[in-house]
Amino acid sequence: MRIETQCVQAGYQPENGQPRILPIYQSTTYKYDSAEHLGKLFDLSVPGHMYTRISNPTVEMVENKIAALEGGVGAMLTSSGQAANLLAVLNLASAGDNIVCSSAIYGGTINLFAFTLKRLGIETRFFTPEATDEEISALIDGRTRLLFGETVANPALIVCDIERLANIAHAHNVPLVIDNTFPTPVLCRPIEFGCDIVVHSTTKYMDGHASVVGGCIVDSGNFDWERAGKYPELTEPDESYHGVVYTKSFGRAAYIGKARAQLMRDFGCTPQPIAAFILNLGLESLAVRMERHCQNAQAVAEYLEKHPKVSWVNFPGLASSPQHALAQKYLPNGVCGVVSFGVRGGRAAAMKFMDSLRLAQIVVHVADARTSVLHPASTTHRQLTDEQLVDAGISADLVRLSVGIENIEDILEDLAQAFDQI
Repeated sequence: MRIETQCVQAGYQPENGQPRILPIYQSTTYKYDSAEHLGKLFDLSVPGHMYTRISNPTVEMVENKIAALEGGVGAMLTSSGQAANLLAVLNLASAGDNIVCSSAIYGGTINLFAFTLKRLGIETRFFTPEATDEEISALIDGRTRLLFGETVANPALIVCDIERLANIAHAHNVPLVIDNTFPTPVLCRPIEFGCDIVVHSTTKYMDGHASVVGGCIVDSGNFDWERAGKYPELTEPDESYHGVVYTKSFGRAAYIGKARAQLMRDFGCTPQPIAAFILNLGLESLAVRMERHCQNAQAVAEYLEKHPKVSWVNFPGLASSPQHALAQKYLPNGVCGVVSFGVRGGRAAAMKFMDSLRLAQIVVHVADARTSVLHPASTTHRQLTDEQLVDAGISADLVRLSVGIENIEDILEDLAQAFDQI
């Protein structure tokens, strides 16, 4: 099935007489015919569900859909995108290890990696998007567990050169993890460019209606943990799970199998079945919505580029963008619905512009059906230092406009009247 069809059909396949729509199994508990069968579940030798903190039928079917969309061998939903990032790292890294990460990522992820992981004994070594292969490689040593990047950085809209990072990572026998939240698999499938693990904040376009917080980790199944020779967490017996060896029990899905059996069991970053059901409703219209988001964002970016009260526009879909070539390679069908720009007059003018908008609303959210606006430097990225803001591509006058799926003429008219107020 093509990806537009997978958005609607993948994951849940009803049998004769079963509900046509994905059922909500709103249950924490499951019944078994024998103690022996339940024991086999705990041995991970038969498929099934033990407890909803670890897995659930509704959640599993949505996981299967996202795995199909990304082209992976398995997926695990989490309670938030930050939980997905945390577990994606902790599945491989322990105290004394390090990860190497692009600085052009979401500010909340920078906080998680630079400060919270540091308290757990895991160092994060950042590189800027301009860093050379040699400079990135110099950050990697024998305790490096993974490389991390974001397909399209939030909110700087810097496009990650996924293939380049994959080549660097694999030359050092470590996997590449890519946050694919903004493009979604409809616009970019990082696994096709060498990425090994994909993470998402499903709160954004995947849900698409600001209805439910969630995250997801997708395992490509392509990284050879045995050959790498440096991941005993996956290739040697797990003492916390009576000696299971994940590469032997799960094969290509060893990474995601361990994430669920060990980390979801212990951390309990569990998505609720009703949350997975709501997410699935968003996924069914994802391909249609992303097409409109991209069309509207392109029109808005072109309008802003010509406006005399706009000092600069950052949108990789513009031919004038330094990111345009990478966008053409990785995102030929559209980048996303987010446009970043500066208002002449700096922070004060930007605030006045935002306050004057009528259709677009000021919210601490991005990437849903409604047009919204935010000033990242004073909100979502407020905890970053000035140096970190620069590295993340965020200036004091940056306005992040999340272009919705409304009629484009209404969106442009709202922008025009807001500019008239400054």
